[in-house]
Amino acid sequence: MDCHQNARLTPRGREALVLAVLEEGLTAKRAAARFAVSAKTAAKWVGRYRAEGLQGLRDRSSRPHRLRRPTPAAILARVEALRRERWSGHRIARHTGLSRATVSRVLRRLRLSRARDLDPRPPVHRYEHAAAGDLLHLDIKKLGRIVRPSHRVTGDRRDSVEGAGWEYVHVAIDDHSRIAFSAIYPDETQVSALAFLDAARAYYDRLGIRFRAVLTDNGSAYRSHAFAAACRERGWKHRFTRPYTPRTNGKAERFIQTALREWAYARSYQNSAARSQELRSWLHQYNWHRPHASLGLSPPISRSGLKRNNLLSLHT
Repeated sequence: MDCHQNARLTPRGREALVLAVLEEGLTAKRAAARFAVSAKTAAKWVGRYRAEGLQGLRDRSSRPHRLRRPTPAAILARVEALRRERWSGHRIARHTGLSRATVSRVLRRLRLSRARDLDPRPPVHRYEHAAAGDLLHLDIKKLGRIVRPSHRVTGDRRDSVEGAGWEYVHVAIDDHSRIAFSAIYPDETQVSALAFLDAARAYYDRLGIRFRAVLTDNGSAYRSHAFAAACRERGWKHRFTRPYTPRTNGKAERFIQTALREWAYARSYQNSAARSQELRSWLHQYNWHRPHASLGLSPPISRSGLKRNNLLSLHT
């Protein structure tokens, strides 16, 4: 049984105290001194033992046996209804005549104390297509261009690089296998998006993966007529994510987080060229060697469908 962290006696210690009084003949005062408790405490445990035996030496709940003035169920329901209408606890207390402490306890018991409890997140619906090539996720991540290591590395806030600009990491990931491809471009226009689409197609063709559909967000590059024409030319169905719903494209978003943590911000780079050169090596580790939690700790290439001989020839 768990005891209070400041308790002087455990149930076994209480039993020893009681036996010292009943069998050794010590007074409650002397037994209390031996066990470093008050005489009143010693008398309490002796009395409980005489009335209930060993069971009386166990801890009891501090909750009262009955409440003198429990809050009526109708008022509790009213408190909940007002809270779900986004009323504050103070306003509810004034409206219902309850104390603010009572309203706080009720809301805490209902798990409605915090504003975010009123709008719980929608349940996660995970999906996965049956085979490699069923769906290709595309996305773009903007990164600051590195001219030289600045204040984030040196620790001196005055050592900043103003006007360095941006570069854009275009990412692609197969929905079933999680095999990823990425490249860096100077912008996120339709020209760069189309160039990356060609590069991604060549990369996956080399692995024997032929796509049937592509999923993107609603960025202007992906909404362009040129991108739509490129998808039709390849026989790909173009799907869009719901606006302001990044979880729809969750596999690409998760890959971006991993890339930032393990590649882009994993160490200090002297310039953007050094970071770009590291990308290809990191992608190889990600696809061929890095354990993936959603794949049973197997690397993404294990789901490519390639035979062993083909895998060995492609592993460069």
